[in-house]
Amino acid sequence: MDDINRTETGNEETGRWKNFNSWIKYYFNYECYMTFLNGCYSCKWEAQQKKKAKRPLCCCSLRERLFYPWLIMSFCLSVLLFFTWIETSNEFNGFDWVVFLGTGVWFFWSIVLLSFLGILAAYTTLLLVLGFLLCWEKQRLYLHWYHKILVLIMIPFFSLLLWILLTYWKDRWLTIGLSLQILAPYVHLSSISVMVLLSWPVAFYLIHLEGEARMRRYQITSNERRRNTCCSMLTKLRALQVAVGVPFFFILLCLYVVPFGTYSPCLQEKEKLAPKPNFFGHRGAPMLGPENTIMSFEKAVEYGAHGLESDVQISFDGVPFLMHDYDLRRTTNIKEVLPDAARRHPSLFRWSFLTTLNAGKWFSDAWVKPFFRMKPLSEDDKERARNQRIAKLTDLLAIAQKEKKLVIFDLNAPPSRHPSRLSYIHLVVRVILDSKIEQHLIAWLPGSERRYIKSKAPGFQHVGTFYTLQELADENITRINVDYKRLYYNGLREYKAANISINLYIVNEPWLFSLVWCHSIHSVTTDNIEVLNEMNHPYYFMTPNFYLFLWIFMDILSAVFIVSIFRFHWWRESQSEKIRQGITSYTEASSASLQNEVVEIMGIPAPFPEREREPPSSKAVVPEIVNETTISTVHPTDDIGQPVPTEPAFEPIQAPTSEANREATLQTVLPTLEANEPTVPSVEKPPPET
Repeated sequence: MDDINRTETGNEETGRWKNFNSWIKYYFNYECYMTFLNGCYSCKWEAQQKKKAKRPLCCCSLRERLFYPWLIMSFCLSVLLFFTWIETSNEFNGFDWVVFLGTGVWFFWSIVLLSFLGILAAYTTLLLVLGFLLCWEKQRLYLHWYHKILVLIMIPFFSLLLWILLTYWKDRWLTIGLSLQILAPYVHLSSISVMVLLSWPVAFYLIHLEGEARMRRYQITSNERRRNTCCSMLTKLRALQVAVGVPFFFILLCLYVVPFGTYSPCLQEKEKLAPKPNFFGHRGAPMLGPENTIMSFEKAVEYGAHGLESDVQISFDGVPFLMHDYDLRRTTNIKEVLPDAARRHPSLFRWSFLTTLNAGKWFSDAWVKPFFRMKPLSEDDKERARNQRIAKLTDLLAIAQKEKKLVIFDLNAPPSRHPSRLSYIHLVVRVILDSKIEQHLIAWLPGSERRYIKSKAPGFQHVGTFYTLQELADENITRINVDYKRLYYNGLREYKAANISINLYIVNEPWLFSLVWCHSIHSVTTDNIEVLNEMNHPYYFMTPNFYLFLWIFMDILSAVFIVSIFRFHWWRESQSEKIRQGITSYTEASSASLQNEVVEIMGIPAPFPEREREPPSSKAVVPEIVNETTISTVHPTDDIGQPVPTEPAFEPIQAPTSEANREATLQTVLPTLEANEPTVPSVEKPPPET
């Protein structure tokens, strides 16, 4: 009765969970769910069974197990490349320009590649999730050969992209390092939250394996013949527990102590934060006006640019003008005016022809804008952009002199057959001096003939590239212009310690500008001056004390949640085990009780145990009926009655679950016993003597 009460109590406790999940059962069709999983994973859309299949822990064939590592490899490569391309979004415009040089078509090729990688990453992730859910439901895995072919094609494709990045764009990996620097505290806190979410399936799996191990251990003690098989299975269960539990708790422990080794430049006190870096408008403001035009430079000045950056080339008749590309296809209407000369170098045209080309319609009227995140232009700006022409160097110098802005430019050497091939530097210096601009507003970047320039224009500010400190000291250079990825190497600390002014190019993303700000860099060259100028505080900035508080709080909170989740799963497993034990005990007690009741009703002696029962003989034994005066033995062959049956053998009776079931069982058993009741002829007993 104690077992029965315990079972009923367990049923009452689990009844709450059944009521809680009743709405799920109402809206959730398990058969459709399994059909969907198998249809997506195996392309088998037949209706599936409603109950979980009782399969072993590894429920897939050897072929599937051999293919699964390839699926995991494709998933890792797709996620790696997708993450890499997201983090290099600062280089999207440069990538589109490189593709344009090869195809002649301007489009957002970087966004196309990003979308493609995102789809492939989502596809491989979906296959892994579907496989996990099927294993959770103990279904046999069979990945359709369509999926297998796609996965095998993706692996060499991803390997090719990875090889291109490692060979031609090695510095792109530095961008990932920079992003991890600024995001390190947030990645750490987010990883703890992810581990809390993962603790639910991990706890369920570990405790489920513990329950299986207990059952195997019970089988070892109760059945000696299966000892070897159960021991082997028990070892596998323990190995699975170690394989799942040890990595989980090791990673969790590392996350709890990782802040001791975390470095992020945006973890500093507010008082130590450097002033906001200055801006150099890259070709003006190319998101607000056509690049290297008067409109673009004026827009840059309007949004507070500290300096103006451009690219200078020399026309065939010796006029310095502003142009970046090596042909005129992208930024002018040369295809409409002179299509046969569209691929000719710009320096091979005379200025009288260059000044007739339109340099703004490609910006205002094109269906594909030069930048993906470019804001729409107003009607006035569109009309102004349509009338832009190629600008001369003197136009830029006039704006800089008027607004007191620094000018920095790349000076491109003319082609070999150009008349100014050997004297283009002297020509540019002469044009600058003739413009009467203040010499300190010129940041001279070209590294050739610095002695000549110092003698002709001693007021120029000479700008170096990634020179050593000794080379900078020898050339008396106090400003450098380097790629922003150089920031990865110790944050250029040695240059800041030597009071070298640092300008980084090209910084367009707000997170990258925030990192530059936290590194105390002096200025940046940017295309996105409108957005960066609106930033009043670096993103992802955090004080050390606040981060310490979040770290301790998240550690304590996550530990409480994880312990609670494990205790909850342990409690559920214990309740399930108690219910199973109660049902087993109730079944045995009910079977014995029912058998005794039937025996008492029929008046038949209780059967002996199997080991004490002797095998019945071929003949039925008929009991002798003894009287005081007459002894009559009834033989089986007599015609006066039916033969006496042998001792009735009762088979095990399943436990009824209620009184109604018990009465039904009795009603079923009694007619059978009555039909088999032996018929013995009655012998009249003589009346007693008086």
